[in-house]
Amino acid sequence: MLEKIIGILREYKDNPALNITEKTTFADLTLDSLDIVELVVRIEEQLNISVEMSEDIQTVGDLAKSIQNAL
Repeated sequence: MLEKIIGILREYKDNPALNITEKTTFADLTLDSLDIVELVVRIEEQLNISVEMSEDIQTVGDLAKSIQNAL
């Protein structure tokens, strides 16, 4: 799941070489709240799931865990 999210993030940022790990924060990627909403919608559409966002989700790893729990 983590690799899928990293791929979606790289596509969203239009940078296939972007270094992203599970500890990468959304701030590290210069994503604001609107970017995060757009990203989550993209993930939901691609994976056909509903992701419950919360302020606890700060890193790519946090998002991966949230998505894993939604499956």
